[in-house]
Amino acid sequence: MDAELTAQLKQVLSSLQLLLPKPAGPIDWSSCQAANWRRHSFAGYLEPVENIEQVSLNDLLGIEDQKRAVEENTRQFLAGYPSNNILLWGTRGTGKSSLIRAILNRYAPEGLRIVQVEKSDLVHLPDIVDSIKRLPYRFIIFSDDVSFEPGESSYKMLKSALDGAVYALSDNVLIYVTSNRRHLLPEYESDNRGAMMVNNEIHHGEGVEEKISLSGRFGLWVAFHPFSQEQYLRVTRQWTDKLCAKQGIESFWSNEAEEQAIQWSYLKGDSSGRIAYQFACRWVGAQLLKSRPGAE
Repeated sequence: MDAELTAQLKQVLSSLQLLLPKPAGPIDWSSCQAANWRRHSFAGYLEPVENIEQVSLNDLLGIEDQKRAVEENTRQFLAGYPSNNILLWGTRGTGKSSLIRAILNRYAPEGLRIVQVEKSDLVHLPDIVDSIKRLPYRFIIFSDDVSFEPGESSYKMLKSALDGAVYALSDNVLIYVTSNRRHLLPEYESDNRGAMMVNNEIHHGEGVEEKISLSGRFGLWVAFHPFSQEQYLRVTRQWTDKLCAKQGIESFWSNEAEEQAIQWSYLKGDSSGRIAYQFACRWVGAQLLKSRPGAE
């Protein structure tokens, strides 16, 4: 083999290596609680998550009903009983993603594991499930902040997996998805133009039916609604009390804090649980600085 041909073959091999996923050893799920699916060209691999946010169910305030619904379904799943795939939908910043992390932290000792998948990578669901279906753990495939445009390949794969018609999930896998959209797709005024009345009942057009068809395949919908001002202030005070307790001091909550919290929500244009937590961090931190010896 002459030198020119050898150089060409080396160049081809180098190009092929760029298309293949990097070598990844098997994950030790006994010590690893979560992994991310990493896409690489035409394939992918599972990458362990080393650090998981240490949020607990008790840290999530103002969403008691939502916590109860997701926790009960997850406990059924862990026990091997009938359980549902879940769509957590609603206002941003209300704790949808944090709830999934809290569920993992609570139930990982009982065999719960999570595989996080980006929306665009849901086309790889068959490969992901094949890699975990024989393992002695219960897996939640979690996709965060999902929304689709009509016709996306990931939309079709997720719909097929939920329906089980062409591709079915294994017994040790459920899918939990969060979205700001109830039906995971944009909704337009024109969608209702095909609706008609038949015997005093509304029959939606094909466009609406197609959008409902995906979300309807989730067995459980968990809705997260905007906080009222009263609820927002209650959660803000609870967070302030919690942060002060961690510092071993009495709460800094006061009438001034309440007024500042309202102004903070106006500034942010939101009054969700996330905004309440952010204000509590700002307020408690500022008061602690003021109370330091020598502070001006």
